[in-house]
Amino acid sequence: MKRILFLTSCLFVIILISCSSSKKTTISSDSISIKWINKNLQSAAEQYKVLMQKVPEGVMPETFTDGKLVTCKPENWIAGFYPGNLIFLFEATGDSSFYKEAINKIKLMEPEQFNTSTHDLGFMMYCSYGNLYKVSPEEKYKEILLNSARSLSTRFNPKVGCIRSWGNSNDSTEFKVIIDNMMNLELLTWATKQTGDSSFYHIAVSHANTTMKNHFRLDNSSYHVVVYNPETGKVIKKITAQGAADSSAWARGQSWGLYGFTMMYRETKDKKYLLLAQKIAAFILGNKNLPADKIPYWDYDAPKIPITYRDASTAAIMASALIELSGYSNTTLSKKYLSAADVILHSLSSPQYSASTGEDGGFIIKHSVGNMNANADVDVPLPYADYYYLEALLRYKKLLK
Repeated sequence: MKRILFLTSCLFVIILISCSSSKKTTISSDSISIKWINKNLQSAAEQYKVLMQKVPEGVMPETFTDGKLVTCKPENWIAGFYPGNLIFLFEATGDSSFYKEAINKIKLMEPEQFNTSTHDLGFMMYCSYGNLYKVSPEEKYKEILLNSARSLSTRFNPKVGCIRSWGNSNDSTEFKVIIDNMMNLELLTWATKQTGDSSFYHIAVSHANTTMKNHFRLDNSSYHVVVYNPETGKVIKKITAQGAADSSAWARGQSWGLYGFTMMYRETKDKKYLLLAQKIAAFILGNKNLPADKIPYWDYDAPKIPITYRDASTAAIMASALIELSGYSNTTLSKKYLSAADVILHSLSSPQYSASTGEDGGFIIKHSVGNMNANADVDVPLPYADYYYLEALLRYKKLLK
């Protein structure tokens, strides 16, 4: 009898192992492949075919809420993402209608090359004209980008060592720098490569070094805002504008830092930037409040977790950064980063976060948070979530070729 029970138990274990193996095979068959990526890029293209029909002349799409498309003017920091997305979709599909729409809309951004009142010219101009220049390297686009880099450089204060975020350049009381500004440095490094003028590069490096010194806590999370004395360069205070608290880890800010320092390693090959990017990745991926699907809450220390909003845009930025960072890291870390990016992209491509054709006015990714504290663009689609999602898919596709 005991022998029969033993054999029965063994058979049961074998069945369990067999079922487990079958389940693993199913998951593997749905892992990221060029076919899977192309399928999701095609779904994204179908969405933007819808969105393209809805955007009025003279403005850019901002979000879709209460059944209506919300638009913004070209001077808005997010304005450049829409034409950037169209270029990505043109690259992905070869459909010239995306290129035609990109050219039509990008013209609205042209006056912004001389805008010295914003720190966001990298977002506005490099994500639009920068992407356009990669597929159509015309001299006029190059000059627009160089003028944009010159305009951005006017906001640099050598005493602080940073580019001013927000505010008038003549403000002698407070000099604010936000972690987001790391994302605008690629425009400057590009300008040096194009012209040989090292001043752009030195501004970018100075800004990155100063941010590295003052923005990060011992756990490698970052403050959102550091306020400096513009006359002496000394830190006055460290606060937040969009996070849950001055001491909290505003989620999108952590992704901006991860992406920004990964990019700065690529541009400089300075290993201190690589090390910091890896430390930021460790903070994010090891965070006790990061959900299993790796779509973060809007702040890693937000009150009422898990009963609060997720921010899909944060996840998209993170995925794109992790894919690039994997290429600069050792085998163990590389696998870890790609595994995390895999989870994120599967989550974002699922019905939970990816709009079905015609849904959300034609935007791709659902459930992002713009500015929780201002109750602005909360739990809505946003063009920069689409941008970094598309960039992540295209980056992953290059790895698989």
